[in-house]
Amino acid sequence: MFAEFTHNYTPIAGNVYLSAIVAAIPIAVILIMLGVLRTKAHWAALAGLASALLLALVVYGMPVGIAFSSALNGAVFGFWPITWIVINALFLHNLTIETGKFDIVRNALAALTTDRRIQALIIAFSFGALLEGIAGFGAPVAITAAILASLGFNPLYAAAIALLANTAPVAFGSLGIPVITLGGLVAPIVGGDETTVTNQLSAMVGRQLPVFSLIIPGFMVYVMAGWRGMVQVLPAVLTAGVTFAIAQFFTANFIGPALVDVLAALVSLAALYLLLQFWQPRTAWRFEDEPDTDQGSPSVAEGESGRPGPALGFAAGAAPSGGGSTFQGFLPYIILVVFVVLSRISELLPGLAGTALDLSGLLTSADITFAWPGLDGLVTRVPPIVPEPTPYTAEYTWSIFSAAGTVVLFAAIVAGFVMGAGLGTQLRIYGRTLNQLKLAILTIMLILAIAYVMNYSGMTSTLGLAFAGTGLLFPFFSAFIGWLGVVLTGSDTSSNALFGPMQTITAQQVGVEPALAGATNSSGGVMGKMISPQNLSVGASAINQVGREPDIFRLTFKWSVVLTVAVGILAMIQAYVFPFIIPVLGGG
Repeated sequence: MFAEFTHNYTPIAGNVYLSAIVAAIPIAVILIMLGVLRTKAHWAALAGLASALLLALVVYGMPVGIAFSSALNGAVFGFWPITWIVINALFLHNLTIETGKFDIVRNALAALTTDRRIQALIIAFSFGALLEGIAGFGAPVAITAAILASLGFNPLYAAAIALLANTAPVAFGSLGIPVITLGGLVAPIVGGDETTVTNQLSAMVGRQLPVFSLIIPGFMVYVMAGWRGMVQVLPAVLTAGVTFAIAQFFTANFIGPALVDVLAALVSLAALYLLLQFWQPRTAWRFEDEPDTDQGSPSVAEGESGRPGPALGFAAGAAPSGGGSTFQGFLPYIILVVFVVLSRISELLPGLAGTALDLSGLLTSADITFAWPGLDGLVTRVPPIVPEPTPYTAEYTWSIFSAAGTVVLFAAIVAGFVMGAGLGTQLRIYGRTLNQLKLAILTIMLILAIAYVMNYSGMTSTLGLAFAGTGLLFPFFSAFIGWLGVVLTGSDTSSNALFGPMQTITAQQVGVEPALAGATNSSGGVMGKMISPQNLSVGASAINQVGREPDIFRLTFKWSVVLTVAVGILAMIQAYVFPFIIPVLGGG
C-alpha cells in the first residue's frame, strides 16, 4: 500500500528561490561532474539520480515507495521506447558498414564534385543529417569528419565543419528521439495524449529549425571560404538549404518527428545530385597549399585561391577515388522510409483507418497500456501549477509492435537480407551494437529516471516557478537553457528530459504557450552540440586527434553562441509577434 503525496513547491522557508537552488542540485551535480570533473556520463547520471532521490525524500517529503516507483517508471520509459529506437537505428547503420553499402554511399557522394565547399555541403550537411536521422548520438560527427579527412580536409578542419553542420537536424535525430522524449514528459503536465502532444511539439520545432536549415549551409561555406567563396557556390548552398528546410517543415508538421531528418536529408541529397548534373562551380575550390592531385581536378584559378575563410584555416592532403551503385547504397534507407511510412499510414491517410489496409491500427492493436503501480493518482499537483488540486497521472504504454524502434528493427532485418547479410551475421552485428551502446543505454535510463523523480516530487515545478521571474524575456532565455543542457550532457534528448518539463511549467506561469518553450529548449539545445565536450571528443577521436579538443572548441564556440542568440530572438518573435503559429498542447 502506497501513501499519497501532495506537492509543496516551496519547502525551504516558503521561498521559491531558495527552494529552486535546492531543487537544482541534481542538475548541478550532473553538470559539474561532466563539465568540471570530466566524469563519465553514466557515473554523473547515477550521482544525479542519487541526489534527486535524496532531495525528494528528505526535502520534499516524498514517500519512499512513490519516489522509487517514479524513478523506475522513468528508467523503463528511457529504455522503451527511447533507447529501443537508438539500438535498432544503430543496428541498421552497422549493417550498412558490415555489408559495404556505406562505402558505396560515401564514395558516390565524394565523386559528385572535387570542390571542397560542395563536398562539405553534401557530406557534412546533407549526408550528416541522414546519419543523424538514423543513428544520432555522435555518429554523424564521427563519420562525416572521418570522410572529409579522407578526402583531403585537414582533420581539425573536418571535425569543425562536421560539428557546425550537425545542428539543424539534431532535434529530430535517431528517428525523432529528442521530440518523442519531450512529448512523453510534457503530456502529463499539460493533460494531453502523448502521441498528440509529441506531434504538436514536432510541428513547433518544425516551425523553428527550418529557418536555421536555410542558414547553416551558407554559414558553413562562409566559415570555410569567406563571403566571396560562398557566393560562388550559391546555387549549391540554396539547393541544399531550401530543399532540406522545406522537407523538414512538411515532415515535422504533417507526418511526425520520426522521419524528419531521413526524408529531409534524402530530398536535399537528391536535389544536390540533380543540380550537379548540369551545374558545377567555374573552378574547384581547394585549400591553400593543397597539392593539385585529387582525381585530376582543376586547380584553383588565380584570384580564387583556397585561402581559408574568416574563422578556420588549415592545409589539406589528397582524396581517394571511389565508386559503386548509388541505388544499392541508399536502398537500406529507402527500405527504412517505406517501413516507417507504412507504420504511420492511417495518420498520413486517415481514410484508411479501420480498413484492412490500416497497418497502423494492426500494429497498435497489440499496445498494452496500464496505470503505473505505486505512482498513478497518488501524487497531487496544486496551485499555482494547476488551477486546483489535481491528481498527477502516470500511465505507461508498451507499444510492442507500433514503437518506432520495432518498426526500425523490422526494416533493418529486411534491409540486412537485401544487402546480403544472413541471419548469423545479423545476430552478430546486433550483439556488437548492444555492446557498443551499453553505457549509452544506462545513461539514458538514468537521465529519464532523474526527470521523473524531479517531476513527480515537485522539484521541476519549483524551478519553473523560479524561472517565471524572467517574465517577458523567458522565451529568449529558454533557448540558452536548452543550449546549456546540450553543452554539458552532449544530448538534445537528455537536455529535453532534464529541462523540458521545467520549461513547460515556466511557460504556463508567464503566459507563453508551453509548446514554444518545449520546442525552443530543443532548438536552442542543438546549437550547443558543436561545443559539447562529449561531441568534441567524438570528433577528435574520429580523426585521430585526441587531445586537440580545445582547438576544435575555439573554432566553434563563437558560432554556437551566435546561433543560440538567433534561436532566442526567433522564439521572442514567435511568442509576441506571431503567436498564432504555436500549437496549443493537448488541444488536438
